[in-house]
Amino acid sequence: MSLISVADAHVVHKARTGGLLSRDRVYALTGADLDITAGETVGVVGESGCGKSTLARVLVGAQRPTSGTVSFRGKDLWAMSARERRLAIGRHTGMIFQDPSTALNRRLTIRQILRDPLDVHRRGTPAQREERVRELMELVGLPKVLAQGLPGQLSGGQRQRVAIARALALQPELIIADEPTSALDVSVRAQILNLLLDLKDRLGIALVFVSHDIQTVRRMSDRVITMYLGRIVEESPATEVTAHARHPYTRALFSATPGLLAPIDPIPLAGPVPSATRPPSGCPFRTRCWKADDECATIMPEFSGTGQAHRFRCHHPVGGGESIHDLVLQATAPKEP
Repeated sequence: MSLISVADAHVVHKARTGGLLSRDRVYALTGADLDITAGETVGVVGESGCGKSTLARVLVGAQRPTSGTVSFRGKDLWAMSARERRLAIGRHTGMIFQDPSTALNRRLTIRQILRDPLDVHRRGTPAQREERVRELMELVGLPKVLAQGLPGQLSGGQRQRVAIARALALQPELIIADEPTSALDVSVRAQILNLLLDLKDRLGIALVFVSHDIQTVRRMSDRVITMYLGRIVEESPATEVTAHARHPYTRALFSATPGLLAPIDPIPLAGPVPSATRPPSGCPFRTRCWKADDECATIMPEFSGTGQAHRFRCHHPVGGGESIHDLVLQATAPKEP
């Protein structure tokens, strides 16, 4: 059984854009289907505004889908009472946010921040909670002397270690890391990423790693989810995503960082990402795709591929043997009149 399952989840927001009486719908997440199993790492990639953070919030019960279901160990989260949902999600999942300077209460000491979830969920005796705080600080490599310090007295890397320790306080089965290194200096990013991988292996937890750093996602993940304009457009084993991704958007994303030893021009994409308030008809990627035709403009493709291991939404997928160089030539070739 999956740890968390999302089935046909949609998140639609109402946004006031043209005056008091005008409201647009923002399609933040559309038809998302995803299963997270115990102990695996799932990476989520895509451009800004593609729905990565919305999906993360849906997974931890912080965002109720407009429609669709979210299940924890087979039980529908939003069919539970508020107390049952708080116990299921609060005790079994943890969240690491993008910016530790805003995610931590600056008025509380590190000891209080780490003890807070233990107090809220009444985990153990007061003495056991204090011991757990000491264990957490040691687990993430924080000196004991920082326990009485405030977040503002710590470096960015130390604050993120506190955030990771807080997420682990209740020994969760799943951690959602939403852009956990984007607010950190380059010099400490590798330390935090290595810490997350080490903790995942030592504790046997599942990890959903959300990032715009696609090469980091590939290295850290078992599976990679590609999102575009609120939709999951491809799901692939991490070992295949660089050279064997089938969706044109995934190949374009990974071509943007080819590596120093094999420099090549990235696959060009025409124009900006369309508005989430007025998504294109048919395939949402068609307005920027060099393969798009009339079928793409009228019909949203269903998932194709080899079952759950590798699936993609595309009428004209990239061939398994096509290189980035081949795709660059296709994308830059003159269009037929």
